[in-house]
Amino acid sequence: MEDLDRMIVQLLLDDGRMSYTDLGRATGLSTSAVHQRVRRLEQRGVLRRYTAVVDPEAVGLPLTAFISVKPIDPSAPDDVPERLAGIAEIEACHSVAGEENYILKVRVATPGDLERLLGRIRTEAQVNTRTTVVLSTPYEARAPRLVREDPAAPGPAQPPR
Repeated sequence: MEDLDRMIVQLLLDDGRMSYTDLGRATGLSTSAVHQRVRRLEQRGVLRRYTAVVDPEAVGLPLTAFISVKPIDPSAPDDVPERLAGIAEIEACHSVAGEENYILKVRVATPGDLERLLGRIRTEAQVNTRTTVVLSTPYEARAPRLVREDPAAPGPAQPPR
């Protein structure tokens, strides 16, 4: 990926609502050139979607947990993601190496909701579970840093501010 594309992606990671005009000012490109680059980044799958970040507590989902799952029958087809795809409380599903096959990140309102969700996951996916409840989250969903902070360091340059 070119340095200008990295700058555009980094700027959008920092502010996903930045206009093409502002992106152009920050990168030294015309508005139409920025628009073309963003469209190409979308077509290549570099920019996959634009979304709002919501405070889970503010929407009534204060309890976060990580649920590790492994199949009851190791010879069964590995279709856990498909079996669980329709469960809205599952925010993320990661295939992992180690004792378990997948780790799920879930958000629910109460411990009772978590208990019911665990039962549903076990039944629908035919898995054993191990659950870790989150006590606090100092930070999450941190965007990758695509451009260097120090202009003297090797690698793509930091966009002008």
